[in-house]
Amino acid sequence: MRVIPVLIAILVTAALYIAVFQREALVAFALGDAAAQQPQTEEDAGGDIAENAQAIAPSISVVALRSQAQEVDSAVILRGQTEAHRQVDVRAETSATVISEPLRKGHFVEAGELLCHLDPGTREASLSEARAQLEEARARLPEAEAGTSEANARLQEALARLDEAEINDNAASRLSEGGFASDTRVATTRAGVRAAEAGVEAARAGLESARTAIQSAKSGVQSAEAAVATAETEIDRLEITAPFAGLLESDTAELGSLMQPGGLCATVIQLDPIKLVGFVPETEVDRVEVGALAGARLVSGREVQGRVTFLSRSADPTTRTFRTEIQVANPDFSIRDGQTAEILIAADGLMAHKVPQSALTLNSEGKLGLRTVSGDDLVEFVPITLLRDTIDGVWVTGLPDQADVIVVGQDFVTAGVRVKASFGEVTP
Repeated sequence: MRVIPVLIAILVTAALYIAVFQREALVAFALGDAAAQQPQTEEDAGGDIAENAQAIAPSISVVALRSQAQEVDSAVILRGQTEAHRQVDVRAETSATVISEPLRKGHFVEAGELLCHLDPGTREASLSEARAQLEEARARLPEAEAGTSEANARLQEALARLDEAEINDNAASRLSEGGFASDTRVATTRAGVRAAEAGVEAARAGLESARTAIQSAKSGVQSAEAAVATAETEIDRLEITAPFAGLLESDTAELGSLMQPGGLCATVIQLDPIKLVGFVPETEVDRVEVGALAGARLVSGREVQGRVTFLSRSADPTTRTFRTEIQVANPDFSIRDGQTAEILIAADGLMAHKVPQSALTLNSEGKLGLRTVSGDDLVEFVPITLLRDTIDGVWVTGLPDQADVIVVGQDFVTAGVRVKASFGEVTP
């Protein structure tokens, strides 16, 4: 049995285990007893213990990159879909049979173009009857107005007779007081006054009756006009037209089919311009503004541009996101309703650093960040936020305006360790 190869394998396994799983203990052993007492988390390292450890430990060589923050364009990235600018189901408002040939789906229609023509039936006759009744009602109105004039004349005549009767009664009363008229004459004149008053009341009643006749005639005219308008509206409903220019998403109603109120004639959609609809998370909503430039990449790979036309003021109660709409020109209708799109909305620029992707590392708590070299050659761990990934590096935020980022050897040092940094160009 070969004992030496087995022992070598065991020793290699043990060395790998110590190097991978016991790295902190191995570094502490290399630094000495003072460094072995330092805290296990990078954020807690420091103080007198770190100073003592650095006084004992030798410097570790690393390669660093001097980075200066730059202002880069930022964008809010969303997942969304295309949506027709307008879409409507054109429906019937009356009951009749379709007498027009159907238009097929995909046909382009102009605003006001006929989609479905319904059988008029007896509606034309109903309209003629309503118009005849209107003419008859209008003819009654002058007659009623003439009756009012006649009743008014009778009232004036009755008032004149009353005045005459009152004068005669007044004269008879005075003559009777002087003994020049008999009591019979006085009684006769008083009876004439009462008769004249009764005539006045009758004339006034006739005038009111005439005025009532005028109101009735006017009501008859209005009722006839309403009947004519109803008949005309019913005829207008026989022609169902497109409310706007667009494409037919369905065939129009078939020839001979019976349409009921609410029955579907056709579905029309407007695809130019078309909308891109996405939902902005509440953490990014303050970065989006109406009128901002936006772009999108469809699943087919096509890229389009437009501007934000709407941003919801109310969040979706389930997802806590805000609906946003972007208007994009689509003159050839090549962008369809319901296509998935990756949307980018331009936002204010941010100060960021461009570093090699290989420089990214994790601390003992699992936070993503970079290890940098401070002014006294000590290692610091700085948590960062990824802004954008490119082919030649990543843009990150969270670093100061100037930073010496360790790009080689960052996985072999921890916060508080003294290093000897050399600077140079490093391929991301």
